[in-house]
Amino acid sequence: MADHIVQISVFLGVTALIAFLTYMHCKGKGHREASQNKEYFLAGGGLAWYFVAGSITLTNLSTDQLVGMNGQQMALLALWEFSAVVGLFILAKVFLPVYYKFKCTTTTELLEQRYQNRNIRAVISVMFFLGSALIFCPAVIYSGSLFMQNMFNIQHIPLMYIATAFAAVGAMYAIFGGLRAVAVSDTYSGVLLLVMAIVVVFLALNAIDYDFSGIPAERLTLIGDDNSPIPWHTLLTGMIFIQMFYWGTNQVVTQRAMAAPSLKEAQKGVFAAAVIRLVIVPTIIVVPGIISFKLYGDIGDTAYGQIVGDLLPAWLSGIFAAAMAAAVLTTFNSNLNSATALYVCDIHEAYIDDKPNVAKLSGWITAGLTLLSLALVPVYQQADSIINLLQQLYGLLSMPILSVFIVGLVFKNVHANAAITAVFFGVILYGLLSFEFSPLHAPFGLHYIHLMFLTLVSCVAVALSINKIIYGQSAQIAWANNAPTNP
Repeated sequence: MADHIVQISVFLGVTALIAFLTYMHCKGKGHREASQNKEYFLAGGGLAWYFVAGSITLTNLSTDQLVGMNGQQMALLALWEFSAVVGLFILAKVFLPVYYKFKCTTTTELLEQRYQNRNIRAVISVMFFLGSALIFCPAVIYSGSLFMQNMFNIQHIPLMYIATAFAAVGAMYAIFGGLRAVAVSDTYSGVLLLVMAIVVVFLALNAIDYDFSGIPAERLTLIGDDNSPIPWHTLLTGMIFIQMFYWGTNQVVTQRAMAAPSLKEAQKGVFAAAVIRLVIVPTIIVVPGIISFKLYGDIGDTAYGQIVGDLLPAWLSGIFAAAMAAAVLTTFNSNLNSATALYVCDIHEAYIDDKPNVAKLSGWITAGLTLLSLALVPVYQQADSIINLLQQLYGLLSMPILSVFIVGLVFKNVHANAAITAVFFGVILYGLLSFEFSPLHAPFGLHYIHLMFLTLVSCVAVALSINKIIYGQSAQIAWANNAPTNP
């Protein structure tokens, strides 16, 4: 009982400190009327490189990764993080120069300018919006609540109670602070989380005396066979494009990089995030899980919470809980803020009201997304593996969306409707190829990452074919730094 009081007291104290530091940094830098969209969604273009790096790192690194990847209890999952470094470099050197050239607030704004068509911007925004609303927001709330429940050993408290608390606090950050508050709290929390996650790694290693004997070889290898979660040959096909999509076109990530005062400052932040992901992240998302297999056996997504709860002393576990709670909150409110930006900038202002009260409208959208996320938590409770479910679901959107960006960036004289048609074709195709109930499921036994690559290539081919056959236009190679495509 005494230990629980210490844990909760430290947890609340550290959480309050992060909130206070965020408030002090953002005080007096509120929503200027001159450019509410830029202030609310891009922090007025005032994020220094270290806030860009911190926000990108913690927006991505949350309980869906720490819990989900450690829940696989094998080293192979580190390949996601190593390949993510490539994705970050593509963001810095390929996508960011174009976003800054066109002065984009959302990634989809680039599509409108390249295709000279606002409808394609709206279609892709809706898909991104649904991805955050139906996949990422509820998943991070569920995984964060599960972690807290296991770490504090409070299974008697219903998971939905914990999820509701997370959702309410996260929504307040997004509603009252905009991107500036989200990014600043991300950075403070990120430093704390990375330090504590490294401490967990060393405590876990000490718990087994640095002896990995008895752990099956397939759980220690970085070269996956055909039956592993990441076969080695997927690194040569779909993996790089998954990373290109996530880091280069995903509004949740790129919004932070677009909020710097200059392209150079943004690139510096992205490179710093890449270094963190290369040096620190792979270790913290696989080592505790592997060690938990030796200590407890195959226990799946409960592995990380179990090992942290057992190894950390009460006062330290309170700090770690605060760091993890901050990770949940910042990933959740980052998705909320980005989804809201997409709706306000790409849908509402384009089709409903071109001069809304941004803060008020965003508040209502955020509240609605929060309630929807809570309603979907029970669905994610049924998943065998949260990280595998996320990858499979988001595969429906990722490659079709990426195909639109690739066609738009590389070619000119492509009709927007041809690209839109290819997107819907891709969603249907990937669903038929990847879901078990489909008669076309996993043709030739192909892994879902290979299927993503197949979907991407098919989408690009369909877009260019429809453009030629239906609209009578011949696509011409012209990188985005040249003139926009013709309508």
